[in-house]
Formats: sequence, C-alpha cells, structure tokens
Amino acid sequence: MGNRGMEDLIPLVNRLQDALSSVGQSCSLYLPQIAVVGGQSAGKSSVLENFVGRDFLPRGSGIVTRRPLILQLLSANTEYGEFFHCKGKKFTDFDEIRKEIEAETRRLTGSNKGISPVPINLRIYSPHVLNLTLVDLPGITKVPVGDQPADIEYQIRDMIMQFICKENCLILAVTPANTDLANSDALKLAKDVDPQGQRTIGVITKLDLMDEGTDARNILENRLLPLRRGYIGVVNRSQKDIDVKKDIKAALLAEKKFFLSHPAYKHMAESMGTPYLQRILNQQLTNHIRDTLPAFRTHLQGQLLDLNKEAEKCKQFSPDDPGQRTKTLLQSVQRLAVDFEKLIEGSGDKVDTVNLSGGARINRIFHEHFPNELVKVCVCVKETQQIKCSLILLYMTGLFTPDMAFEAIVKKQISRLKGPCIQFVDTVSQELISTVYQCINKLSSFPKLQDETERIVTTEIREQESKCKDQIVLLIDIQLAYINTKHEDFIAPSLPSAVVQVIRKGWLTISNIGIMKGGAKEYWFILSAESLSWFKDDEEKEKKYMLPLDNLKLRDVEKGFRSSKFVFAIFNTELRNVYKDYKCLELACYSQEELDSWKASLLQAGVYPEKVDGQGNGAPENFTDPQLERQVETIRNLVDSYMSITYKTIKDLMPKTIMHHMINSVKEFISSELLAQLYALGECSALMDESPEQQQHREEVLRKHAALKEALAVIAKFSTSTCTTPLPPPVDSSWIQPSRFSSPPSPTLPRKSVTSGKPVVRGHAPSVPRVHAHTPSPSTDGLQPNRAPPSVPR
Repeated sequence: MGNRGMEDLIPLVNRLQDALSSVGQSCSLYLPQIAVVGGQSAGKSSVLENFVGRDFLPRGSGIVTRRPLILQLLSANTEYGEFFHCKGKKFTDFDEIRKEIEAETRRLTGSNKGISPVPINLRIYSPHVLNLTLVDLPGITKVPVGDQPADIEYQIRDMIMQFICKENCLILAVTPANTDLANSDALKLAKDVDPQGQRTIGVITKLDLMDEGTDARNILENRLLPLRRGYIGVVNRSQKDIDVKKDIKAALLAEKKFFLSHPAYKHMAESMGTPYLQRILNQQLTNHIRDTLPAFRTHLQGQLLDLNKEAEKCKQFSPDDPGQRTKTLLQSVQRLAVDFEKLIEGSGDKVDTVNLSGGARINRIFHEHFPNELVKVCVCVKETQQIKCSLILLYMTGLFTPDMAFEAIVKKQISRLKGPCIQFVDTVSQELISTVYQCINKLSSFPKLQDETERIVTTEIREQESKCKDQIVLLIDIQLAYINTKHEDFIAPSLPSAVVQVIRKGWLTISNIGIMKGGAKEYWFILSAESLSWFKDDEEKEKKYMLPLDNLKLRDVEKGFRSSKFVFAIFNTELRNVYKDYKCLELACYSQEELDSWKASLLQAGVYPEKVDGQGNGAPENFTDPQLERQVETIRNLVDSYMSITYKTIKDLMPKTIMHHMINSVKEFISSELLAQLYALGECSALMDESPEQQQHREEVLRKHAALKEALAVIAKFSTSTCTTPLPPPVDSSWIQPSRFSSPPSPTLPRKSVTSGKPVVRGHAPSVPRVHAHTPSPSTDGLQPNRAPPSVPR
C-alpha cells in the first residue's frame, strides 16, 4: 500500500476533481495525475485492465482510444463504476462500462475514427485496486486510417502534450519489449517535456513475445536510456487469451510465474509485474501529490481572490427585484456617461497602446486631416492661370477693374470651403458614434437597454450634427457677406528671414539617387516654408542638403510592380537640376496616407502639383500683355493674403463649432437627459431583462466561486505533515563500458543522456552507478532503487 498517513491523498485529489468538475476548464487547474502514453498496441489498455482485474476497455484495430479517459481507481468493499456524465448511475456490469465508453466516444467523435480532446471521466470502486488516478490517452499513430484527417499524428501528439507538459502530471511511458527502445515514441515525448526525467516512469510490456535468445534485462536494470524512476516490466494477456476470455487473476499468476522462472528476470522478480507496478504508481503519485499540493493550494487561493469581487456583484444582483433593476439601470447610465467622457478626454484608467481613443482620433481630425483638406482647396487660388482667365473675362465684358476681379475670385474660393467643412462634420460625427458604440457595448448584458440607449443617443448625435452643419454654412455665408480688406493682417509682411516656419518632419526614402550607389537610402526630411532639407538621422546633426522651394512642383510617380512604397517626384519648372546632376528628386514613403499627408504639406509650403494637359479654362496661353501680367501678379498676391486670413479663421472656428454643437452637447445629453428619456419609455423593468449569455456567465461565476471555496475547504481539512520519500538521484552512466557482446550501434544520430548531457549512441547503454553485489542498494519506500549491474556472467 501507499505511505502510512498518506492513503487519503489520492481520494483527496478525486474530491478536488469533483469540486472543480462543475466549472470545466475555466479554472485552468491541473490536478496531480498519471498520464499513460504509448504507441498503438503497446499494451496500455491491458495494463489498466490488469489494475482493475476486469475487462472494461474497448478493443479493436486502429485507434480505439479516441478520447482521453480519466480513470479514478478507489479502494472499496464493493465493485462498481460511475461516469461523470451519468451521475447517480452505478455500473456493476463491466461490459456495460465498455459499451458506455464506446457510446460516449461516438457522441463527440462519430464513427469515422476521429479524435476529441474532451475527456471521459470514469471512477471504479473495487476491493482489488489501490487508489490511483490515471489518464488513458490515444495511442501514437503514424498513418491515418479511414476518414481520419491527414494530420492525425500531429493532432494526437498535441492532445498528449496538453496533459504531459503540466508539471503536476506523472508520465507512464509504455513501450513494448519487442521494439527498439531508442525508437520509443512514448519516451521521446516524455523527454521533450521532462528532460531531467523527474516525472517519467517506464513500463516495458510484451516481455514474453521477445525473440528466443533475447531479453530486456539491460532495460529493466536501467542500463539502457536510464530513468530516475526506473523501468518496470509487465506481461499482459495475449490476443488469444483475450479472445477466449482468460481470467485476469489467472493471467496475473502466469505473469508472476514468468518472472520467477525466466533466467534473465528471476533475480528481480519481486520488483516486476502488475501488482508491483500498481503499488509503485500509488506510492509515487501519493508523494507527487504531497509535493505539489502547497503550490496547488496557492494557485486556488489566487484564483479565488481574483473572483471574489465579481462573485459578490453576481450575488447582490436579483433579476426579479424591481428595486434592484432600477438601481442597476441608474448605475449603467452613470457608468456610460463616465466612460464616454473618459474616452473623449483620454483620461481612462486603462490606456490602449494599440488603438487611439475616440477623443484622440477626433483631435487628429481637428489638427491634421481638416487643415490638410483646407490647404488643398486654398492652393488653387495661387494658380496664376485662373486669375488671368478671370481678368480676361472681365476685360472682354467691359467690367475690367482689379477690385471686382479680386472680390469675385475671393468669393469663389470661400464658397469652395463649404465642401471640406461639411465633410469635416460628417467625419467627426462618425467618430463620435463609434465612441458611443464602444461605451454602449458594455451594456450587452441587457440587450433591450443597449438597443434603446443606442437609438436615443444616435438620434441625438444626428440632430446635433444637423444643427452644426447649419451653423457652419452660416459662418461661410458670413465670410461671403463682407470682404474685409481693412483687416489688420491683410497684405501682412512676410516672416523675418531669421524665423523658419517648419511645416513637417519625417522619414522619406530617396529612391532614384540611391540606385547608382547600391540602393535607395532613407533620410530625415524637414519641410519649411522656404526649403526642403534632409539629414542623416532624426537628431538633425548632419545635414545632407537643403533645397529651396522656388519654382518647384511635384508629380505622381507610378508605383512599381514589386514595390511596396508610394513615390512622388519634385522637379524645377525652369528645367534646372534639383539636386546635383539630377533633374528630379523621387521620394518614397510606406503608405498612401503618409503620401497624401506629405503632398498636403508641400501644398501648404507652395509646392503645387504639375498641371495636367487639357485642364485649362480655355484662356489663351500666349497672352503676354505686360500690364495684365502685372495686374495678375498683384491680384494673386492680394487673394493669397486674404485667403490666408480666411483659412486661419475657418481653421480656428470649425473645431470650436463642432465641440460646442456636437461633442459637448452629446456629453451633456448622456449625463443629464438620457436617463429621463429611458424612463419616458415606460418599460424600465423590461429594459433590464438579462441576456441568456449574461445569465449563464453569472451562474458560471457563482459556480466557479463555490467550487474554489469547496476545493480549498477540502485541502484545509487535510494535513500534509506525513512521511514521504525523496526522488532518486540522477543516474550516472559514465562507468559503463560497451560490451563486446552488445549489438552494434544503429546508424543514427547520437542522443544526449537525460542527466549527463553526454551523447549516447544506440547500442551503448548508459546505466546507474555501480553498486557492488555485496553492498545493499539504498532502497526507498515505494521508489524503485538504482539497480547494480548483474554479478553473474552474461
């Protein structure tokens, strides 16, 4: 039996399993258990049936175990089985247990040999078993059978890894003796997750099927691929014995006789066989539970602490209490108002480092997108050809006066500002609605409240949007009503030469110059009102060049087939070189948005796009009246100056208008009017009906909280101040000398020893430290000792 005083440890884990089974995997807890791993037909099912003494597992060809089977063995006076999915039903007929396993497997996986990671929980009470918790996993396979997917091998390996990679899981690696141990898939998987061999127990099956003249003595004496916990050999029933229904008790007697009579194994017969394996597993699992229980309890306490606050809220909410519904409605609206204000102001407790908040996006529209759109409109006024055409038209109709030309052009340009301003309102409105949706999504627990709140707030935003547009049109009309040529900034002197107005900074790639020098190069560019400079890095210490903006224009460059960059070019209208011997400078950036932003900044600096042929207004290109040219230049400068004043005014008033009519009004509406409108619906009680998902979530939280408290209560009643046995020390294989009778090494790559890290070639068996025959081995209670090399000749 197990260590005295610790026989209740395995039933303790079973009670924990019961306490936590109601919450499934949501606790993310992994109880101490033993996972049985091996290839197909390795004998895993026979080992488990020998433990129970009954035939109860499905058998057949191919993959029979297609779902993990969590098998809990409990010592009792009566013999029966229970399934977790059939609570309260006792199975006394073990054939019925087999049929139930097959039916439950087909329920999830069908009959096409598919697999599922959802386990089947089976508990067997019997006077013939020791307390154990084992997980029978599907056998490792290489080739898909029937309708199995092509990646069935990887699916099974992933499923096995989900169990054995947990530190709380012991690994029972089952390998048949008639195969090469070095090729054991079970040992390979175990070594991947347990390189020090602290959790792996080796089981060698089918010892009676080895070729005549061969034996597994080296393996069982821990000489070949040694494990700290050693190997145990078992002899299972043959397929013929199973077919003729040979009694398992008789099979166990035959197994004992085999080990006592076999010349290679009789000296270790007491530490071989199924009963010994059962005792070892009971003792080692018991010790393992004791070692992991403190950390497991700490993990439970941490999860319970995290859940306390939410569980308390769930307990306090009573869906059928009208007063509770009203209180929850009030709290939900207040929280919505606070969340909306925080998103607009960017003052939330949790800062999103990936996405901008609603207020940050609106601020970007205010100060980047809208000014760039205004620049695109205002830049057209600087085109001399348009002014020239207007003057010619006035001259031909007999109304030629510079004042009339100036006013006509200015009013036309001011009228063109309506489009960007209205679009500006639409963009901000969409961002505002998105921000409101982000806040309203937190009301998903109450679908009716969420829908009505969304409808009311969205309607208010649309109403304020309409008012805002009316106000903006009025502001443009006010600008058109009177052209104030007495404005103090009209025809303002240019900035002093010492003051440099920086318009934009950023990285750009010079793509055409770098071709001759090994590839395009990236530089730090600074655009001012007078020049375009670039530096080696963004610290602006080493200036590479400064290009004046006089007579510069830009043109689009078609994107290359394999290029991921967006390119535009700058050139001189007087056909002069822009940079050294280059007629144009091709600049590249990484996105269309970045390209548009740079082009807008260049427009603001006075670098305009190249005129496309055929876009003229029909005015004669060869009109060269000197007086008209002077008037054109004069009016162009006047219009430029006045539109600059208008541009600054509109740029300043638009954000203020939107803030007043839309953002502040909506904020005030949510905080003071929304609750009243919800009450006006007359369905406050119906608004607070929970969604099925919220009901389920609340029940799961309460169930999980209760399960954690129950599990901690179970642990609190148990004292771990009992005896235990230490894990065997790491094995040392340095003393082994290759035997001249040993088989030659296989032509494979060397493998590293589990503990020493030295290469171990197949056929050269590492083993445990030498212990002389007359020196007793340091035995431990329940742990297989490191065996000495045999003293008899081989």
